[in-house]
Amino acid sequence: MTIVRAGTLIDGTGAPPVRDALVTIESGRIEAVTTGGSSGSRPATGEVIDASGLTVLPGLIDCHDHLAFHGYDLARRWGLDEPRSTANLRTSAVARRVLESGYTAVRDAGGLDAGFRVAMNDGLIVGPRLVLSLAIISPTGGLGDRVSPSGHAAAGSGDPSLPPSVADGIDSIRTTVRTMVRAGADQIKCATTGGASSRAGHGPRDSEYTLEEMKALVDEAHALGRRVMCHALGGPGLRVAIEAGVDSIEHGCYLDEDRELIPMMAERGIFFVPTLLVYEYHRESTAPHVRERAHALRAHHQDSVARALEAGVKVVAGTDAGGHGHPNNAAELALLVAAGLTPMQALQAATRRAAECLGLEAEIGTIEKGKWADLVLVEGDPLRDIAVLQDVRRIKRVIKGGVTVIQR
Repeated sequence: MTIVRAGTLIDGTGAPPVRDALVTIESGRIEAVTTGGSSGSRPATGEVIDASGLTVLPGLIDCHDHLAFHGYDLARRWGLDEPRSTANLRTSAVARRVLESGYTAVRDAGGLDAGFRVAMNDGLIVGPRLVLSLAIISPTGGLGDRVSPSGHAAAGSGDPSLPPSVADGIDSIRTTVRTMVRAGADQIKCATTGGASSRAGHGPRDSEYTLEEMKALVDEAHALGRRVMCHALGGPGLRVAIEAGVDSIEHGCYLDEDRELIPMMAERGIFFVPTLLVYEYHRESTAPHVRERAHALRAHHQDSVARALEAGVKVVAGTDAGGHGHPNNAAELALLVAAGLTPMQALQAATRRAAECLGLEAEIGTIEKGKWADLVLVEGDPLRDIAVLQDVRRIKRVIKGGVTVIQR
C-alpha cells in the first residue's frame, strides 16, 4: 500500500481543488481518496509519499503525438538518415522523456508500430501508456501518400509493422482498416483534407475521401471496435468527416467557416483535438507555402476553438509537434488557455476529457477509486499559472500504475 499525502488535489473531474487529501494506492490502482490528509496515519506496511507542499494531478494525456517522428525533412520522415535500430532507440528515449514530464498516456497518431506497446508492457522500455493508430489512411495523392517531389515513393514503405495506408475506393478502404487492426492499431487514423505541411498544391481545404468512402471507413472501424481519429482542417473534406461520424476531428482549423459543423459535432459527441502547438512551429517553417498556410489559418483556428467550447464540444489536448524536436507537451495547455479555455478546462482537456476521447475514461484521467494510479506531483499551482507544467524542474514526481517513474 502507498499513501500520497497531497497539499492540494486537483482530481481532473472539474471539481474544485481540495486541500490535505490522501490518495491510497493498492496494487497499482487508487483504493481511496479522502480528505483531512494532515491527520492521516501511516500504513502498517508500505510507503507514505509526502506531497504536502505540492499539487497532485492525474497523469496528463496527449491525444495526438508522433513519438517516432524526429524531423520534417525528407530524409528523416522517410527514415533515410540513420539505421532503424538507432531511430527506435531515439524513439524510446523520447517516450521516457514524455513520461518524465508528467504525461502518462499518449495517443500516437502515426509512425509508431505495435512493438513499442509490447516493449512497454514487457518492461523493456519506459514510457507512457500507448494508444496506437500505426499509420494514416488516405487515398492516392492524399496526406499519407508518401511521394517525393521527384516522384519517387518513400523507401521502407513495405515495413510490415506499419502496413501500407494508401487506400482508394470502398473495398480497399475496408481492407486497409482490417489490416491496421490486424497489425495492432487501437484506433484508426485517416485524413479527409490536406494539411499546412502538405505538399504545395494540396492544402488545408483540399478534399481527399468522398462521403461514401468515409462512411465505409467509419463503419468498418466501429464494427471492429476501433474509434476513428480524422485529420481534417477545412473545406468540404471537414464536413465529410463529421457527416461520416468520426470520433474525433484532429486540427479542425476552419470549423468556423461552416456554421453547421460545430453544432453537429456537439450533437454527435465528436471530440475536437485542435493541436495548436504544431502550427506555432509551422509558422516558422523553411517552406514558404507551409508558413503562409500556418499564418492564414491562425485566426480561424482560435475562433474555431472558442466557438466549439461555447457550443459544448469536448475540446481535448494534443500537440502533433513530435517532428519539431518533441517540445514539452504541456505547451499545448498554455495555448488552449490563450484560446479561451480556463486553466481548469485546459487541465481537463489533458485528463478527464482526453481519457474519454481515448475511450479509457474507466481506467485513467481522474483521481478516483478503481482507476490506475497515474499521478503527477507538481510544485506550484497550474490553476494560477498553467505554464508551471512546462517546467520539468517543477514536476517533482511522476507515478504510473502506482510506481514512481521519476522523482526530482
